Amino acid sequence: MSTKEQSELDNFVAQLRKGAALLKEIPPINVGTTPKELVYQEDKLQLFHYLSEKPGIPVLIIYSLVNRPYIADLQPDRSFIKTLQSEGLDVYLIDWGYPDAADRFTNLDDYLNDYTDRCVDEVARLTKKRKVNLIGICQGGTMALCYAALHPKKVGSLTLLVSPVDFHTRDNLLTPWLTNIQVETIIENNGNFPGEALAFLFRSLKPFQLNRKKYVDLIDSLDNREKLENFLRMERWINDSPDLAGEAFLEFNRDFFVENKLISGQLKIGHQEVNTQAINCPILNVYAQQDHLVPPDSSKALKKIVPEKNYTEIEAPGGHIGLFVSGKSLKTIPKKIAGWLKKSG
Repeated sequence: MSTKEQSELDNFVAQLRKGAALLKEIPPINVGTTPKELVYQEDKLQLFHYLSEKPGIPVLIIYSLVNRPYIADLQPDRSFIKTLQSEGLDVYLIDWGYPDAADRFTNLDDYLNDYTDRCVDEVARLTKKRKVNLIGICQGGTMALCYAALHPKKVGSLTLLVSPVDFHTRDNLLTPWLTNIQVETIIENNGNFPGEALAFLFRSLKPFQLNRKKYVDLIDSLDNREKLENFLRMERWINDSPDLAGEAFLEFNRDFFVENKLISGQLKIGHQEVNTQAINCPILNVYAQQDHLVPPDSSKALKKIVPEKNYTEIEAPGGHIGLFVSGKSLKTIPKKIAGWLKKSG
């Protein structure tokens, strides 16, 4: 080994040791630290109100059934929710919790026409508003879209963030996987669809970046406590994957991924037709330029199925998760959402 190679190896070992020492010093990672209060609870569901000294425009965030909603409040200096507050919004959020065996037969009708509907009613009661402004994130946006079509008289505005609408676009990486695995068999054997299996599937879509590259990059950050803490927060969220209620996942997989019923106009929730043309409130659609989970074309298809006069769209920089944690996005997107809401209100 040359002198140069030995020096590089010594530096690398020293960096690893320093990183190991730093990791021992770091206390348990906190996430979701913006102050909030529980205002409604039912089964696993919790409805939170984020506390603010200034009254603002009330909004209800409907998060995906996949992963956990604290990605929108990851840390004080990278919090989508806190930034919305700073722009004059009064934020409520639905946390679906962690489904277990008791939720095996909870379906989309239960999630939308029961749970979500009661949360909307509660927010309307607390804010003394006749209609509620909805913000849907990812799959939660798809659900918010369906809810607005089913209950148009209760929705004052609809904002979708990186939300899939057309599940059969050419660049959609997720649909081919979910249409070719035995979802029914997995649920029969497990009761619910394992969250870990879905998390593994997400990582498989970008195997190098999401499995190897981030750990290679981590080596260069081992002597930086702030970067280490940021990495650990993100890792906690990535690996915090609730199981999905069996019947609801079966329905979502069949009606959206396999049969793409939002686009064909054949979607029913329970016994009700989901008529997206019936949505009569302003609609804002925010898609991410480099989103590999929900490609821009999948989100932008919304324009084809809602009244065009109500529709506005915004392109955000970066990828699917970057919308909620990147400094560049946080400086611009919450401000645009708040401005649009004030103008639409």
